[in-house]
Amino acid sequence: MTAPELVLTPSEMKQSDVEAIACGLPGFELMRRAGRAVADSAEKLVSSGKRIAIVAGPGQNGGDGFIAAAILAERGHRVSLFLLGSQDRLRGDAAEAARGWAGPVAAAEEASFADAHLIVDALFGTGLARDLDGAARHVVDRMNGSGLPILAVDLPSGIDGDTGAVRGIAVKAARTVTFAARKPCHLLMPGRAHCGEVEVADIGIGREILAAKGGHLFANHPDLWLRALPQPGLSSHKYERGHTLVASGGATRTGAARLAARAALRIGSGLVTVASPPEALGVNAAHLTAVMLRGCDGPEGLHAILQDTRLNALVLGPALGVHAGTRAMVAVAVHARRHLVLDADALTSFEGLASELHGAFRHAPTVLTPHGGEFNRLFKGHADILDPESKIERARRAAAYPGAVIVLKGADTVIAAPDGRAAINENGTPYLATAGSGDTLCGLIAGLMAQNVPAFEAACAGVWIHAEAGRSFGPGLIAEDLADLVPGVLRELLK
Repeated sequence: MTAPELVLTPSEMKQSDVEAIACGLPGFELMRRAGRAVADSAEKLVSSGKRIAIVAGPGQNGGDGFIAAAILAERGHRVSLFLLGSQDRLRGDAAEAARGWAGPVAAAEEASFADAHLIVDALFGTGLARDLDGAARHVVDRMNGSGLPILAVDLPSGIDGDTGAVRGIAVKAARTVTFAARKPCHLLMPGRAHCGEVEVADIGIGREILAAKGGHLFANHPDLWLRALPQPGLSSHKYERGHTLVASGGATRTGAARLAARAALRIGSGLVTVASPPEALGVNAAHLTAVMLRGCDGPEGLHAILQDTRLNALVLGPALGVHAGTRAMVAVAVHARRHLVLDADALTSFEGLASELHGAFRHAPTVLTPHGGEFNRLFKGHADILDPESKIERARRAAAYPGAVIVLKGADTVIAAPDGRAAINENGTPYLATAGSGDTLCGLIAGLMAQNVPAFEAACAGVWIHAEAGRSFGPGLIAEDLADLVPGVLRELLK
């Protein structure tokens, strides 16, 4: 198993560059290696002798483009180089790189792509601080309109490196070559959709430097949490594998709880029970087999059930109802200090009342799984949480506030822990956008927590396994399919 993939913000990457230089790797050597990586990546996209148009910008990214141009020309490619701005305004390593290019330099605004086979976008990197306009916007628009494949250097010009946001306009790349580590924009939407395939080139900055300057943000992948997944031994029995309790809604709102319960069972929880309101007992009994059933009349009923300490993980929220009674059930669960997953109605019932949850979950592992709308409702009035443009920063602040792991769902789900760790998921599929999918995710996370997987690792694993199950099915997926796909995913993981 390899080490978890670190993702570094632009500022962390800049600090890593500085540290590498301080350790004896000259800045121009870093640029030379980056330029060579760009040239190597370009050659994977075009055959020998084809024309490559390189569009360079006025900063370090442009320097990478100049070095790539010189290398590609030496290798026999026909290279045209276009520069946004004046060459005499280049500074430092970028100016030195430009001096190594012996060919002509034309104005980017007048770039012709008529007979080119590939465009290399070396306009702007992670240092972009404003929306593209004027000449820069015109050049990006022409690049996108050329119909040619575009190789982006570090990131597509116009994409915010921290947030993945489009700054006015952005290059739509077929491929991106970045250096040392991926940046948040390579995984967050909409930036991810602009990057195409992302290649990470090793330019000599060691992992120890990257981990020292970053080390808190990861790509969500089995390397991050596989060691935490439980694997039963020969002497294991069901009581060692935890007991998950899922609270059901009323008679016409029972399906969500059953989806969560089945998922918890499939992920390995030794026992699973649905806690059902009296009026829904018959409905739930008609659909449950391996999952057990108990009557539960509101907060008082939940309190009575939780006197059994073997019930060590709890799901509250799916179709439970948006009202004070749901808030009271959450309070009971918090007092009981069990592994806890809150979703849907358990979050919306606290709309504008997040202050009631401030610090509430610091004494027991808890995961909250909101989608964007639920997140905004829960933290209504908390500008310090809602205002950051970065989805990662919003999730981190939200996690710290109640002391719970946050799963901020979407095409680029972010999982954040109260201690600042965060992971970005990227194996999702649009086919997961179906009713009940989130209920299944709750059950997966709770089932892992019942087996004493730590909350952050359980959330990351649950999100990834849920997405992988959806990907394995594809078109026509409905939530009822997901739990039965989990064993296949686990088999591959645990080989």
